[in-house]
Amino acid sequence: MTARTHARDSRSTTHCIAVIGAGYVGLPTAATLAHFGHRVVLAEREEKRLAALRSGRMPIVEAGLDDLVAGGVAAGNLSFSASAIEAVVGADFVFLCVPTPQGADGSADLSYVEAAAKEIGPHLEAGTIVVNKSTVPVGSATMVEQVIGRPDIRVVSNPEFLREGTAVVDSLHPDRIVVGADDSQAAARVGELFSSTGAPLIVTDATTSETIKYSSNAFLATKLSFVNALAAVCEEVGADVRDVMLGLGYDKRIGFDFLRPGPGWGGSCLPKDTRALLHIAQEAGYDFSLLAGAIASNEQQLARVLSKVEVACGGSVDGVTVGAWGLTFKANTDDRRDSPSLQITQRLLALGATVQAFDPTVPVAPGGEMGAELVPEDLSGLSLRADPYEAASGASAIVVLTEWDEFRWLDFRRLLGVMAQPSIVDARNLLDPAAVRRLGFTYAGIGRQ
Repeated sequence: MTARTHARDSRSTTHCIAVIGAGYVGLPTAATLAHFGHRVVLAEREEKRLAALRSGRMPIVEAGLDDLVAGGVAAGNLSFSASAIEAVVGADFVFLCVPTPQGADGSADLSYVEAAAKEIGPHLEAGTIVVNKSTVPVGSATMVEQVIGRPDIRVVSNPEFLREGTAVVDSLHPDRIVVGADDSQAAARVGELFSSTGAPLIVTDATTSETIKYSSNAFLATKLSFVNALAAVCEEVGADVRDVMLGLGYDKRIGFDFLRPGPGWGGSCLPKDTRALLHIAQEAGYDFSLLAGAIASNEQQLARVLSKVEVACGGSVDGVTVGAWGLTFKANTDDRRDSPSLQITQRLLALGATVQAFDPTVPVAPGGEMGAELVPEDLSGLSLRADPYEAASGASAIVVLTEWDEFRWLDFRRLLGVMAQPSIVDARNLLDPAAVRRLGFTYAGIGRQ
């Protein structure tokens, strides 16, 4: 099937929709479809998450999501269920928004998708369209069709392009809607669910749709790796990476998005999807050395930031206290999956450092660190603190790992009084180097003097 870009009108028809999985993709998707006037049942089997939703509390940090969900519930368009089977009864469309974690070989683990398809298959209404919204490898639509095993059910690929922290804006105002299926009419019907966005609609086959998703994230990861490598060059030659990025960003062929150096790229999408695409290429017999280089460059960036912390602490962090600001993979989300911030803190621990960490999304009682029995598994070994000042107390260096805006406006004179040594490693280029140096701090950023 040849990809086609369609003009959109704003007319839409109300449909009954089931969304399976209330995670970072499923919850914004369900709330958005309800906002567009569809009747949506969101199925979530995790009891605490479901209870939070039913009480009006959001189980994830996402700007504007609480209002969007509340609006859908108040309008009678959004409801919640503990049962995927109950959710799909009478549904015209079923969106699969379940996890696809990375396997040991870099490929995507489709066990959750397969289990969901097997569970709902016998209970679908004739003519229901099942939509793969989760990020899945090439051929997954065919796999879901085979698992469901019903000729009266069509499976469509509709990849998401949501950025955590701005998922609501991205859902309401997407750059494009991509839909892929062997049945072009089924694909067009899925596209019409989002007609009120006015976004360009790309209708193609399922294989191409699935490849578009991986290609997008792999390209963004490659762009970030290039920027981080360029920041290293700037440090060596004495250039300022901020001005270099301005010079690049104003080129319309490049643009400003993803031109911010940092400790490395992470999160639930880029690491998993780049490795998955690399695995797909290897399975097909293609040596995708460009993408492999982007992944290797990201690993080098983590090591470079770690080296900066060691230098700030006098050459070694063994037996030294380091304060870490930020644990999520980026600001305005509570997602710590494959976070470069956590990778750096864990490496610091392995080198013998004591790491006192603060993140706005990790609750800790003021005046004391979290009890060991309450520490989430991925934060094991860290000394979690209630605010940035407690994290800096007695530290020989502070490392800024997540770009939370509140870190810009701290009382740095107060910080001087609690640190053992006034050193800052700014892995996000968040702070003003001249301002903190005037106060007596040593400062090391990424790609700037």
